[in-house]
Amino acid sequence: MLHLYYHARNTLFSRKGCGSVTFSNPEAGIYVPAGGDAMGALAATTYLCVGAHPDDIEIMAYGPISRCFGTGRFTGVTVTDGGGSPRTGLYSQVSDAQMKKIRATEQNTAARLGGYAAQVNLAWPSGGVKDPANRVLTGELKALFLAAAPETIYTHNLADKHMTHVAVAMHVIRAVRELPAGSRPRLIGMEVWRGMDWLCDGDKIVEDTSARPNISAALLGVYDSQISGGKRYDLATQGRRLANATFFASHAVDACESAAFGLDMTPLVHDENLDPAAFIAGHIERFRAEVENCVRAFINS
Repeated sequence: MLHLYYHARNTLFSRKGCGSVTFSNPEAGIYVPAGGDAMGALAATTYLCVGAHPDDIEIMAYGPISRCFGTGRFTGVTVTDGGGSPRTGLYSQVSDAQMKKIRATEQNTAARLGGYAAQVNLAWPSGGVKDPANRVLTGELKALFLAAAPETIYTHNLADKHMTHVAVAMHVIRAVRELPAGSRPRLIGMEVWRGMDWLCDGDKIVEDTSARPNISAALLGVYDSQISGGKRYDLATQGRRLANATFFASHAVDACESAAFGLDMTPLVHDENLDPAAFIAGHIERFRAEVENCVRAFINS
């Protein structure tokens, strides 16, 4: 097992995407669960997930994690340092500095249990992530995308209720838009702080999360600082996935036992003139129209 950290002046060069990665924050680093070269691990990536906080990856991207289990083709990127998380009980007296270390360790443990190719921790404070003028973070993500050249990137959806999550999604969109036009990956926005069952069914991407429920539980369970600290993300995530699977189709048997919903945001990276706010508002309007039409079918009959 190899734990690699590279500071701001260090640059890593990719074998696959002909890119390089430079970190701005001294706490940032790449963890390679299987050991070996960090850039080689990135180059093996097929699916990459960018999450705002430690545990967001495991909440929203278990579908690709389970598909890649045992193959070393999944890479996680956690943007924030996790220092401002709420805490109580055993963790009530833990300082922000201590919490950052705890949450980074938990994230890396999840990467090891999930068999990730690599786990990248960018260690940004939330305030820096939410700064629209922060082009440095966008540049770091672009460099990682060039180095890994994934086929698909998962991140937060634009209707998420957590501002840091939306900010991360916007940085991801900006970074992918800066990639060469012919090498831009598919981009999928997933649910965390707001479920996506409201999407019209034709707009939903359904990620089957039924495989290896023991691994799913283990990945969520390593975040003891959150669970014992007062947030049962483990139970809530599993409950949402079970509900998604059952309530997806009213007139058919369940196609899977557990599911996560996503939204294809790829149009935003192929059309640089497409307004992200208008894009998500369009999906909300389709949902509004669907509900209204259903009710008016009875009013007007």
